[in-house]
Amino acid sequence: MENKSQPGVVYAKKLAAVCGLFCPSCTLYIGTQEDPERLKFLAAALKLPVEEVRCEGCRSTGARSFFCRENCKMYKCAADKGVDFCGSCPDYPCQELKDFQCAMPHRLELWKSQERIRAAGPEKWYAEMLEHYACPSCGAINSAYDIQCRKCGAEPGCAYVAGHKDEIIRRLGNMQ
Repeated sequence: MENKSQPGVVYAKKLAAVCGLFCPSCTLYIGTQEDPERLKFLAAALKLPVEEVRCEGCRSTGARSFFCRENCKMYKCAADKGVDFCGSCPDYPCQELKDFQCAMPHRLELWKSQERIRAAGPEKWYAEMLEHYACPSCGAINSAYDIQCRKCGAEPGCAYVAGHKDEIIRRLGNMQ
């Protein structure tokens, strides 16, 4: 479905996670779509076969990463409750989503995403996320962990990183 507010931007529902994550900015999705070396590196770091980390998006009928496939409780919950996004649920924000949000740096803006989806609609939010994760220099979509653009090396890699760089680095340092 084309986004009428931003012609040329096609909303891909399978890439809009029910929790508010934006699949094109996922490092596993980026690796699956265009960077096999990244995917191999991530698989080795996670001690999993490459096929287990491949992901084509939250709502994809194809490959979904091991985490999204086996550990995500929000996807099934949203389906059971008949809602497209957690922010539409009468129990929002539930404890499961709160725990999920605070666990990793790429989830810092889930509340903001859910609010934007409710206020502007998923199509407009999707178009805004394409801009939010795009490198300001070359336009490549980067992950929350790409401090520098993965294509041109510009820093910050995207507006998300610009807004959360210190927190991303702090949290990643605490995980080692």
